[in-house]
Amino acid sequence: MEFSQSRQRFYQEINQNPIDLGKAALCIALEEYPELDIDHYSQRLDHHAAEVAKNLPQERYPLRVINALNEYLFETLKFRGNTDNYYDPKNSFLNDVLERRVGIPISLSVVYLELAKRLDFPMVGIGMPGHFLIRPDFEDAGIFVDAFNAGEILFPADCERRLSEIYGKPVMLQPEFLEPVTSRDILVRMLMNLKAVYISQQEMSQALAAIERILLLAPNAVLELRDRGLIYYQSGRAIAATQDLERYLSLRPDAPDASTIQRILERLR
Repeated sequence: MEFSQSRQRFYQEINQNPIDLGKAALCIALEEYPELDIDHYSQRLDHHAAEVAKNLPQERYPLRVINALNEYLFETLKFRGNTDNYYDPKNSFLNDVLERRVGIPISLSVVYLELAKRLDFPMVGIGMPGHFLIRPDFEDAGIFVDAFNAGEILFPADCERRLSEIYGKPVMLQPEFLEPVTSRDILVRMLMNLKAVYISQQEMSQALAAIERILLLAPNAVLELRDRGLIYYQSGRAIAATQDLERYLSLRPDAPDASTIQRILERLR
């Protein structure tokens, strides 16, 4: 398969070990902005981290570092969650987030994680359902940071309340909800957000581009295989659709939608 230059750069970044989350996230935006200067925005993150470092106490207790990050990002720079237009694709493009200083939980968390990394303050992403958090990467840290809500510090009971607010009904917090996720997982989730936005807007070529990049990150994501096959089917790409949908059924023969997919394959044949 031949890739565009933007896709090639993304592929190169996600095959680094370790993945540079900031650069890889910026590469997601490359297909929207082919002339994007990734080094420029990486240097902007360097600058922001250097400004935070000026106000760090000599003894870097976790809460002091978090307070310094919160003060700079949310009070000095006025970063905030985009509650006015949550489903704007720009909320998922890290360059736009840095320029406009608004974003969704995961993109604001990436900014936070990248600054923390530059300060040698280890933090990890927490892929809670419906909401994305971060926490210090220390054993039994016990606290979580909500970058979408101005760096609010949460305890597990607060996380459960936040989940219940999001879903509009009581939700019992499961231990796996607060497990850390990898940089690869974060990139997949960012692209899945973009995919959902584009599908809701009927921008199917952009949705397809998001799915293709998800499959570069997670080749065995069977639901993405199915969805790519369905988009191929809708756009008249019969051979490609058949390949994806047949593979989907071979991996998930007992899938709830297996009979529907089988009927589509019969039409394609």
